[in-house]
Amino acid sequence: MAISNSVLIIDDSDAVRERIIKTLESFDLFSRYYEAEDGLEGFKKLLSSPVDIILCDLEMPRIDGFKFLSMMKSRPDLQDTPVIMLTGRDDRDLRIKCLEQGASDYVTKPFDAEELVARVRVHLKIKNLQDDLKRTNELLLELSNTDHLTGLFNRRYLMESLGKEVQRSLRKGGNLSLIILDIDHFKQVNDQYGHLQGDIVLQKVALLLQKELRAYDTAARYGGEEFIAVLPDARLDEAIFVADRVRTSVQANRFSGELSKLSLTISLGVAMFSKQTCKSEDDFIKLADDALYRAKSNGRNRVESAE
Repeated sequence: MAISNSVLIIDDSDAVRERIIKTLESFDLFSRYYEAEDGLEGFKKLLSSPVDIILCDLEMPRIDGFKFLSMMKSRPDLQDTPVIMLTGRDDRDLRIKCLEQGASDYVTKPFDAEELVARVRVHLKIKNLQDDLKRTNELLLELSNTDHLTGLFNRRYLMESLGKEVQRSLRKGGNLSLIILDIDHFKQVNDQYGHLQGDIVLQKVALLLQKELRAYDTAARYGGEEFIAVLPDARLDEAIFVADRVRTSVQANRFSGELSKLSLTISLGVAMFSKQTCKSEDDFIKLADDALYRAKSNGRNRVESAE
């Protein structure tokens, strides 16, 4: 069992809490022990110090075990934390009520030390398995949303995110701007230096783009050597300023090794969402893409905005 586990023991009896701690310590189940005299104190400690499992007395002053379970239900972030209820009443209806209210298990006092430890171990194992599954699902979600080469969001996530921002702008009327950029003459980079070096160029441009954006902006690889940045709450002039900062950053960048002689530039198109000209995220992207086309036609290494 992982020694990094932590437990919260809620009971109005100092003697009971002490006995539980000594019992659990003898089996090396936890590295951190937290104590509380009633449900209110326990809930406050839980908010400041999340734990892996809770042992909670049922009958306590102020906030009893049932009210404590009710308070935990109000917090989605706490609902996966197992709660083993402790009570001196061996009552079938009471046990059923505890389980229906959200308790994971029920132990009658005075408890048998080995039984208590066995139940704690079972629920710790379940909790650890749930945590592992949650981390795996989060990783899978991150991988499904990420472009594996650049680390930016991929096109699928971009379209979902942009769709939400467009709908938000339609509802609330807030500003929303878009930058689309293309690496100038990227085919020549691949032809001259090879695709592995071309990948390094893509990674560097992605890094420089992300560096110039705000924490709540979204940067994605749109496809090939094209990238898109979504800027919520940004006017057209603000987005143009950001786009030119990205352009300057890429132009000033110096590669090392095999790419040391490469002078890289990008062309960018910028657009601001308007419900008069855009009915969807595809219309919005086309506005910025048309501006990008003009940037290329007008000599590349420049920023053009939607007319």
